[in-house]
Amino acid sequence: MLLYALIVFLVAACGGLVLASFVLRGKLAPWVVSLLHAMLGASGLLLLGAAILTAEHIGMLPVVALCVFLVTACFGFYLASIHYGKRVALKRVVLTHASLAVTGALLLIAAVAMQ
Repeated sequence: MLLYALIVFLVAACGGLVLASFVLRGKLAPWVVSLLHAMLGASGLLLLGAAILTAEHIGMLPVVALCVFLVTACFGFYLASIHYGKRVALKRVVLTHASLAVTGALLLIAAVAMQ
């Protein structure tokens, strides 16, 4: 199930790249992309949480990845609230969100590779 979570997070990352490209140009991103990105991120969190809870010997990497993704989600909620207010987010907040997401994905890739 870790692999499925990773795939969902990687698809969500594609949407994140689209969103970031709008913000970095100083424009509001389309709501549809934002909602799909959020839905995929939440689905990835659920899959990763389920994988951790149902596995007998999963190790620490997936747990650390989950923690990183949860912090990433908090930044995502903040970014969504800015977007909801029809304002463009600060670039540094978007880049922090993206950096955390990449860190979580790399940890999850390492966990899947070690399985």
